[in-house]
Amino acid sequence: MPTADIIALFAHVTLGTLAVIVGAIALGSRKGRSLHISAGRVFVLSMGLASVLGAILGALKYETFWITFHAGILGATLVASGVLAVRIRARAAKRLFIAVAVVNGLNAATLFFAGWYATTLPDARLFGFAAEDYFFLFGMAAIASGGDVRMVFGTTISSKHRIAQHLLRMCIGFFIAAGSAFTGPGASVFPDAVQNSGLLSLPELTIILLMLFWLWKTLRQPRPMAANRLASHPQ
Repeated sequence: MPTADIIALFAHVTLGTLAVIVGAIALGSRKGRSLHISAGRVFVLSMGLASVLGAILGALKYETFWITFHAGILGATLVASGVLAVRIRARAAKRLFIAVAVVNGLNAATLFFAGWYATTLPDARLFGFAAEDYFFLFGMAAIASGGDVRMVFGTTISSKHRIAQHLLRMCIGFFIAAGSAFTGPGASVFPDAVQNSGLLSLPELTIILLMLFWLWKTLRQPRPMAANRLASHPQ
């Protein structure tokens, strides 16, 4: 592997690891407080850069990393739209949000057709990845696309719905980072006994459960206390 590719891969892994660490801090801390905002900003930066690098590596090494291209685009659009969601009432933020939404929609459509095409192949695999892998990423992109439509065309977007969209996108992005680290390529650094124990799936399950908890807590309140803080200090 050329030196440039090794450096890019090392940077991708390092930034992804940092995203997992600060993502855990942001998700576990009280929303809207300084710790959450600071950790969130680092998460956005590290996750965004790791996603962009992953997309570049996936495009350059499509024979073995093609799905990484789509995962990178998905991760980047999720964190970008997550930041913009809390400020979507501003005209400039809404324009950027729409642009990101279009990219996510195109990526979702491509993932769906890649998964469908993989099912037509003898081993149901495209560039080494099963059709289910493409459909799984498509599902996450489709969830975000559904929220994109609501945010762009909704006549009234309340503070709690803006915060809910922020939480949803950041948590899915965090889920992708954790999956890459624990059940994806990063799993190879753990002993076989740990890989076969099922323990490495716990971080992803924890993220989903915490996401559902925070979404429930946000949507049940008339006006989330974190709304004004996040709008004033976007991640």
